[in-house]
Amino acid sequence: MGLMDKVKAQATQLADKAQQAGQAGQAKLADIQAKRKGDALLLELGGITYTQRVGRADAGAEVRATEIIGLVQAFEAEHGPVQVTSANAAVAETTGVVDPGGTIPTSSPIPTATPTAAPPAPAPPTASAGPLPQAQYGSGES
Repeated sequence: MGLMDKVKAQATQLADKAQQAGQAGQAKLADIQAKRKGDALLLELGGITYTQRVGRADAGAEVRATEIIGLVQAFEAEHGPVQVTSANAAVAETTGVVDPGGTIPTSSPIPTATPTAAPPAPAPPTASAGPLPQAQYGSGES
């Protein structure tokens, strides 16, 4: 086998691997987009349910809720059962607060960090600092 044959074989293998990686990336992207769509449907349904429970629902809320339930069922038929993320898990993800028991009582507020002292005030600009540099965009041609 000549050198060119070896180079061609390696190039073919690399092209196949790149194509497989691209297909895997496309599948992952499709999964993420599908999850976002399912999350958006559940978010809207949850908002409608909340406004209904507190007595602030719009006139068409029940019709829209029924429509969303149909969309969620169609989504599940195509993508499998939706996974409902716990609000506690979402709080832990955004605040960094982890609840080891898996439950945060609904009557307790979400813990937040409180500073013990005020941060120092920024120093006022001095007159000798000179003008601020200006950003340059584009190629400079007009």
